[in-house]
Amino acid sequence: MTRVSADAAPLAIPLDLEPMEAKSADELPQGGDWLFEPKWDGFRCVAFRWGDTVELRAKSGKPLTRYFPEVVAGLRGLPVDRFVVDGELAIAQGDSLSFDALQMRLHPAESRIRKLAAETPAFLILFDCLAAPGHDDLRGEPLTVRRKALERFYAACDGSPALRLSPFTADRDEAVAWLDTVGAALDGVVAKRRDDCYQPGERAMIKVKRLRTADCVVGGFRYESKSREVGSLLLGLFDAQGRLNHVGYTSTITNAERPELTRKLEALVGPPGFTGDAPGGPSRWSTERSSEWSPLRSELVVEVRYDHVTGGRFRHGTKLLRWRPDKAPRQCTSEQLESEARPGRLLGAMMEAAHG
Repeated sequence: MTRVSADAAPLAIPLDLEPMEAKSADELPQGGDWLFEPKWDGFRCVAFRWGDTVELRAKSGKPLTRYFPEVVAGLRGLPVDRFVVDGELAIAQGDSLSFDALQMRLHPAESRIRKLAAETPAFLILFDCLAAPGHDDLRGEPLTVRRKALERFYAACDGSPALRLSPFTADRDEAVAWLDTVGAALDGVVAKRRDDCYQPGERAMIKVKRLRTADCVVGGFRYESKSREVGSLLLGLFDAQGRLNHVGYTSTITNAERPELTRKLEALVGPPGFTGDAPGGPSRWSTERSSEWSPLRSELVVEVRYDHVTGGRFRHGTKLLRWRPDKAPRQCTSEQLESEARPGRLLGAMMEAAHG
């Protein structure tokens, strides 16, 4: 590993530190060995400061420093001048967090970054402390010790707008409730063993994601690459104006299903397809294959499972649960996703505490 020069920064922790990670599970673990934290919807970030130098590093190890100048300035202005903290970069828009706004920062033009930093300032949600004054390297300490160090660090920062302190709980029931009540800001809940040290690069934590279902119209489909069998279904929801907007896709189709499903879909090829936002339209989701799709008459409905919504669309691919011949396509409206935009009580409490 490449370490920071002792002359440049008296830090025992390398800039290319691999953050501790989590493995997925269907439910939160039982027992008293665990502490639970929200899994916020942002960019994972390890922040380093020594003197006037601040570095922000992504989970991949790539520098994020130039993309978030307001966070760098905020950390540089703290009364604590030597630390390493682990957290999540986030941007609040209205009463929730915006992943879209974060992604817009990854832009090559510095002038654009500066403009966005002023209009939509980011902050760092803290959930672990790896180094602080008097403690050059806390990675070998149990989580309970690191959490107390984090709380002392946050208190010393005297309400800086660049920081928020993520809540945590030892109460599993409370953590389970977070999954159902916090709206779009939360990506899930993370469970950490209270006595575990910080394990760089290891999936030593457990994460449970928020999963929801929606009934969607199949507005089109794509063939598999170099094949004449269906590869993915393109999903749509009707808006208040009666337009069918493309909101995502599902490709969880078994090989045994493909031949019959392909014949079924090809028999329905024709207008209207998507009458609002459509694949291939101007958006940052567009890809080379965005225009290679076949429109369908609005007759088929599927129920899919999804984990998150960004900008009115499913951020990731969805899982096909079942076909819904009992549901009319016009009943598949975007209102199903409106709950994703509601502010969460947990987020609101954290924001109030930061400004209180």
